[in-house]
Amino acid sequence: MASLELLGFGSTGWGALLIFAALMTLAVTATALAIGAVLGAIVAGAKLSGNPLFVALGNVYTTVFRGVPELLIIYLIYFGGSSAVTSIGKAMGYEGFLGLPSFAAGALAVGIISGAYQAEVFRGAFLAISKGELEAASAIGMHRGMRFRRIIIPQVLRFAIPGLGNVWQLSLKDSALISVTGLAELMRTSQVAAGSTRQYFLFFIAGGCLYLILTSLSDRIFNGAERRANRSMPASAMGQA
Repeated sequence: MASLELLGFGSTGWGALLIFAALMTLAVTATALAIGAVLGAIVAGAKLSGNPLFVALGNVYTTVFRGVPELLIIYLIYFGGSSAVTSIGKAMGYEGFLGLPSFAAGALAVGIISGAYQAEVFRGAFLAISKGELEAASAIGMHRGMRFRRIIIPQVLRFAIPGLGNVWQLSLKDSALISVTGLAELMRTSQVAAGSTRQYFLFFIAGGCLYLILTSLSDRIFNGAERRANRSMPASAMGQA
């Protein structure tokens, strides 16, 4: 009973803090996915451009950030970024340490990692588009901007949904590493609760259950989005021209 009281929502319970931490984890992951989507789209465009320099830069980005340990990237962004901001502050006459906000640094780090994976997802989705659709769009007089808006974007998003679901799950788990910055996300809150109460098994199991709930709900959302996207015919976008 004492263990259940610790997980309650009263004055002595940690339940509310764990729920808030789970919401913080979702917020960090969603922000990171948005950052990664922008970076991934740019890198995918570079790798598909055919320009040797852009292709090489895109390959370097995806190779480095998929190959370097995630925790190292978080350290580099958080501690390295804080050192850089402090140096800039000293150059402007400010004395003292300037640290990057934990949320911003964590979301940026996970977003950069996510961008490397999303770049490959978007590139593969673009290559999956039927060349006949693009040729037919050109034949009926669609200009480049309309083809991009009516054909490429809808089809890329349609083919990318399964891969983006995997990247979301990866980012959701990577968000646990942001605990090293002190952000009160789910892993950090579970650690603090376990250390404060000496109920390590209880709170790490509770944290694991919350992660499973988040991943299970995410799976249902992405599976639903994939089913809905697959209801339409691949050429539906052309029919709207």
